[in-house]
Amino acid sequence: MSRRPLTLQARLMAAVIGFVSLILAIVAIITSVTLGITLQNQLDAQLRAVAATTASWTTQAMRTNPADVDVRTVLDGRRVQCNGMLVAVTAPGNTPSGAVIDTDCSVHALTDKQFQDVLASTSEPQPATATLSGLGSYRLVAQNTPGDAIVVTGLPRDEIQSTMTRLFTVIALATLGGLILLALTTAVTISVGLRPLRAVVATATRVASKQLDRGEVSITERVPEAEADPRTETGLVGAALNTLLDHVDTSLASRQHNEERMRRFVADASHELRTPLASIRGYSELSLRDKGLPENAHTALERIQAQSLRMTRLVEDLLLLARLDEGRELSHAPVDLTMLAVEELTDARPTATDHIWGLDVPEEPIMVDGDAGRLHQVVANLLANARTHTPAGTTITLSLTATADGAELRVHDDGPGIDPEVRDELFARFARGDVSRARQTGGTGLGLAIAKAIVEGHGGTIEVQSAPGDTTFLVRLPAKPHARAETGA
Repeated sequence: MSRRPLTLQARLMAAVIGFVSLILAIVAIITSVTLGITLQNQLDAQLRAVAATTASWTTQAMRTNPADVDVRTVLDGRRVQCNGMLVAVTAPGNTPSGAVIDTDCSVHALTDKQFQDVLASTSEPQPATATLSGLGSYRLVAQNTPGDAIVVTGLPRDEIQSTMTRLFTVIALATLGGLILLALTTAVTISVGLRPLRAVVATATRVASKQLDRGEVSITERVPEAEADPRTETGLVGAALNTLLDHVDTSLASRQHNEERMRRFVADASHELRTPLASIRGYSELSLRDKGLPENAHTALERIQAQSLRMTRLVEDLLLLARLDEGRELSHAPVDLTMLAVEELTDARPTATDHIWGLDVPEEPIMVDGDAGRLHQVVANLLANARTHTPAGTTITLSLTATADGAELRVHDDGPGIDPEVRDELFARFARGDVSRARQTGGTGLGLAIAKAIVEGHGGTIEVQSAPGDTTFLVRLPAKPHARAETGA
């Protein structure tokens, strides 16, 4: 599963806090190392001074008693610092001895293990760091006396370690507090800076939720002027979106105006064509009654009459679509869909006796509020479409079921299915399942468009699912045409 991408605010905060944290860590390391080196150099300088003194005291003690030099004797009566100083002496012919002065100025002899650790850590003439059991960390330095004695002097590193610990604690707390303050400040700053983008998103979302593909549409949503300040980068986005919405609103108004003009033209043209077509059909029928017409004239008049009937149907369909687009032509009254389905299937069965017809409706009537005549036309068009575009022997089933808010009507057939190339445009006007347009299947290509317009005029929906051997047209109708006003608009 892919990880959810971080938001721009999260990425900016992570980048700023991460970069500042890196800088603070580098500064803390450099400061700590520098301070540690400085403190150790100070301790080494103090250690060399103390080592020179203890070496001098040891030399004096060896002159007084060269056979037995004891560190406690060397330190006896001397002014020493009670800071944990350590002294160890080895001389030819003498027993090695060592002692440490505690902070209470008491002198304690070194154990054998501590003495061996001291000697093992001072092979170099430079100060060295050693960890002595029971004593902790020390800086040690060895001095050679004229009597070939080796005097090892040490000072504890406790103060350095304590200072470094306090320093690390202060740095850690200051860094943590600074990062928290930085995170809050950055979050507020970025949130305020991205507020125009959120306003752009909210405006675009409201516009996207509108139905812009039909009817009269006016886009009134705009990014607030406070969030569309062209003097800022994010404000430029809001200003650009407002300009775009202005252009889109103008284009939609122009489109709606052109559609209304075209709709009025189609309605007016269809209305005006009805009279001459009726005259052509009437004169052709009248002429056909003349028994003395030649055979070729009789055939020509029959063709004229057939084509005038076809033209009349086309004009009537165009006029109906124009009126439906204008939100007119539909009346509403209680309609029994169960009886409607039975009647339409009864009427359709004689038109295609080579098909197998099926009906699946409940015994109880299913009532909706709608235009009975137009709903008859919807079912008739769907059944005619299934009959026309399927071969003989195809089973066509009309079914009806009640739903929580209305009814669902299905027309199913087990024919060859719908060509995927035309499926998406199936409900468009003048769409044809026969892409060759050879007119072998007849019709004007307006039947499904009319069915869709009528269904949507009732606040319902119509859709199709098709695969070889399984094609279903599904019509959903609400019990009350609550969406009729919006669809008509």
